[in-house]
Amino acid sequence: MPKLFLSIFLTVLACNAFAGSEKTLEFSGYEWTVRNETGLSGPGPNLWDGNNVWVDDHGWLHLKITRHGDKWYCAEVFSPRRLGFGRYQWEIIGNLDQFAPQIVLGLFNYPAPGTGTDGTNEIDIEFARWGKSTKPPGNFSVWPAAMGLERKTYPFDFKLDRGVSTTSSFDWSPKGVTFRMIGAGANVISQWDYTPAEPEKYIPQQALPLHINLWLCDGKPPLNNQEVEVIITKFTFTPRVSD
Repeated sequence: MPKLFLSIFLTVLACNAFAGSEKTLEFSGYEWTVRNETGLSGPGPNLWDGNNVWVDDHGWLHLKITRHGDKWYCAEVFSPRRLGFGRYQWEIIGNLDQFAPQIVLGLFNYPAPGTGTDGTNEIDIEFARWGKSTKPPGNFSVWPAAMGLERKTYPFDFKLDRGVSTTSSFDWSPKGVTFRMIGAGANVISQWDYTPAEPEKYIPQQALPLHINLWLCDGKPPLNNQEVEVIITKFTFTPRVSD
């Protein structure tokens, strides 16, 4: 029997059931469950192949979108461990600014049963143009702690030299979230400080599982019909020191 069942909601248009997988792996000191599904499910909806995720001899996490015949398969891992306030940081190798408009890389926490419903309690870093080449490739978002409140998002544009490693992070506290994307030479590519007037309503307040996924917007193939691979060399979580 699967270890965990979890619903995934990454966009308003992408809401389907999520079933966990027996396959696990170790990356950056954490155990991650690998998503593997034979049927379409959100976000997208897409197909999910556990073979599209692996850790190499360097200890780096690989996520890949692959094509088999006329079908495309995406990749996702999640950590069942619920992490709370603190800094979440990913070091990434990939041409994030040159993704086809259908490609989405998501780095985010998400509510488990008992911590919220779809469309709430989510903090996202997403590299995606949401199917339109005219949209910027970077997105920082915070979903509120309760239903019926507006999601806040900060899109941003950027350009990278090919093969450059970047670092993306969010610092989550009870009062707000600070996002950053850093490039070569510690150059800050983008930063957004989100501190709403009523943080108890608009900032998630409970510890949440963590997800990493690479998928296709609306389940549509890349316009260039090319497979995509992203390498995450390191993930770190630094718990917040209370005031």
